Amino acid sequence: MLPILAAFLAFITIGGLGWVLVSGDDGSSQAVKRAKSISAGRAETATKRAAVVNTPEARRKQIMLQLQEVDRRDRKARMTMSAKLKQADLSISLRTFIIISVVLGVVGAVMAFLLGLNPLLSLGIGLVMGLGAPRWVVNMKGKKRMKKFSLAFPDSVDILVRGIKTGLPVHDCFKIIARESPQPLAGEFQQLVEGLGVGLTLSEALDKMFERMPVPELKFFAIVIAIQQKSGGNLAEALGNLTTVLRARRMMGEKIKAMSSEAIASAGIIGSLPPVVMMLVMVASPAYMMLLFTDMRGQVMLLGAALWMSCGVFMMKRMISFKF
Repeated sequence: MLPILAAFLAFITIGGLGWVLVSGDDGSSQAVKRAKSISAGRAETATKRAAVVNTPEARRKQIMLQLQEVDRRDRKARMTMSAKLKQADLSISLRTFIIISVVLGVVGAVMAFLLGLNPLLSLGIGLVMGLGAPRWVVNMKGKKRMKKFSLAFPDSVDILVRGIKTGLPVHDCFKIIARESPQPLAGEFQQLVEGLGVGLTLSEALDKMFERMPVPELKFFAIVIAIQQKSGGNLAEALGNLTTVLRARRMMGEKIKAMSSEAIASAGIIGSLPPVVMMLVMVASPAYMMLLFTDMRGQVMLLGAALWMSCGVFMMKRMISFKF
């Protein structure tokens, strides 16, 4: 009985081992087939993705994203304080500007404290004098300078077009613009000529010029020059079309300004009404209004009123600012 049972168990063991070996081979072949199907699916997916990427719409979207990234990076570079000092044509360094801001802030805070104001209010005045006032002056000077540049720039492009039509080289036309144009256009083109004289390419010199004067008109001009250098063509005709676009853009801006003048006047009246009323009441009844400046609760109320007024003025400014 025992030999029969041992033989039966041996048969079962040998059969099980054979089945495992055979099934293992099937499993490996199935695994190979599964891997092949997965790789084929991935290849098909990659092919579909490549086909989608190669469509005109996808390429256009990719180019737009790249342009937005470049514009964002350029805008970030133009928002630095060093770039703003260049845009305002101030010869002081960033370190000197920081020292001036710190001195103004300390002087403002000390003067407000000596006049008897609350220490927190004195600190706020010092921050406004140190951080707000110098930056405001630099921004206003830069905007005024860029506005003058934008107004005179189409005339300079006309000079360039007429010079090219008469056979003058572009470099000589730039010299004429630097000599005949008003400031700040003459100074910027003079630096452009000097940059070309020391070995810079025209594209590099225009990029440096755009860093000092970040206006859309100059960007359009640089794009037209870059396209003409790469693809060729009639530069005078391209620049003539550019002047037409620039003057049409300026007319659109003036039209928008005229149509929004009523909203700008309303915003100015609404924003200036509370301070004017407070000053009139202070003149009529000084003792009634001085409690706001001498009492702690009045100072807190003035601070809250200033914050709310600032929010309102900021919102009105955003509502009347039109980009085109």
